[in-house]
Amino acid sequence: MHTLSSPVSSNQRHLHPRLTEIVQRHLRTTHRGEIAAHNHAAYEALRDSLDARPRPLVLDSFCGTGHSTAALAGRHRGHLVVGIDKSARRLAKHPGSADDNYLLLRADCEAIWQLLARDGLRAAHHYILYPNPWPKAAHLQRRVHGHASFPLLIQLGGVLELRSNWQLYVEEFGVAMHLAGHRGYVSRLASGDEDLSLFERKYRKSGHELWVYTANLSGTVSGSV
Repeated sequence: MHTLSSPVSSNQRHLHPRLTEIVQRHLRTTHRGEIAAHNHAAYEALRDSLDARPRPLVLDSFCGTGHSTAALAGRHRGHLVVGIDKSARRLAKHPGSADDNYLLLRADCEAIWQLLARDGLRAAHHYILYPNPWPKAAHLQRRVHGHASFPLLIQLGGVLELRSNWQLYVEEFGVAMHLAGHRGYVSRLASGDEDLSLFERKYRKSGHELWVYTANLSGTVSGSV
């Protein structure tokens, strides 16, 4: 990850014209996808960790190599920080083994969200750091806020933080959250902020502007989105 990264290229210049329609449709339904065996096994590992040592839960969804999960574990001592990614190849690049306050799961985030919501478990914090933005306009429903699982993310609660190097993506996510009844704020990441992931470090070194959306799903974060 030492080469420079190109800015996000998209055929979409403004908020997607179908954003409101699609988000509101998903908010009116309950997402119950079929859950594969490996997702059930990963969820059981999460539950075993919480049962062995009950503590607040922090989610690092789409964690990639888990570098961000390790960094967040240092930030959230006294919590169980769970990094989730569907790629065994990416997770295999994690440096070292997980500490006693973080856990890496090879699983689909949407499946883990569904199981947590089913069992009434909530997150104290939820990080979504540089997910694939699916920049083509035709792929809106593959984005986090355009996917049918979006209401599950909201149901998990906690302080939510989403980061991206594509401003429109973050603004679109904020509008989707507003449609769901949650106000947050969009801002630039300051240059002195800690790099939480390898992607963030690469984008910063490539001169990209970095953007963040923050909301408290258990209350209200003052802001304009």
